[in-house]
Amino acid sequence: MTADLHVVPVVFKDACGFVEMWHRHHDAPQGHKFSIGAALGDVLVGVIIVGRPVARHLDNGQTLEVTRLASDGTPNVCSLLYSAAWRAAKALGFTRLITYIQADEPGTSLRASGWRDIAARPARPGWNVPSRPRHSNGTEGIARTLWEAL
Repeated sequence: MTADLHVVPVVFKDACGFVEMWHRHHDAPQGHKFSIGAALGDVLVGVIIVGRPVARHLDNGQTLEVTRLASDGTPNVCSLLYSAAWRAAKALGFTRLITYIQADEPGTSLRASGWRDIAARPARPGWNVPSRPRHSNGTEGIARTLWEAL
């Protein structure tokens, strides 16, 4: 069934719409450097959105971050998209691609596409601070794992 699974271009607006429909626990991000879709025949079955690193200390001009990946459950979509995103980032001159997953997720697709688990990140109470108030996004208090493409 996945014989026609292939990478397709996708504009940010469409990638965000797909994320809103299919992502398990996040809304669409605010922006991106590029987005890539996965299609089965002519049906979009997954998207990956890549942008600047959320953590300011990682935003060195050479690093990008996968900020969202969503699929409809079609087999092999996530691995295809992680691999395609790293190829695209390297082709654009970037030297590092990272992403975070929740600590209770296994990272099977990341491992299958050649990424490595590099750090555990403890749960944070959130980004809201008196100097810069922010609304809750539902990810507070969740431990994460940092992964890096190889």
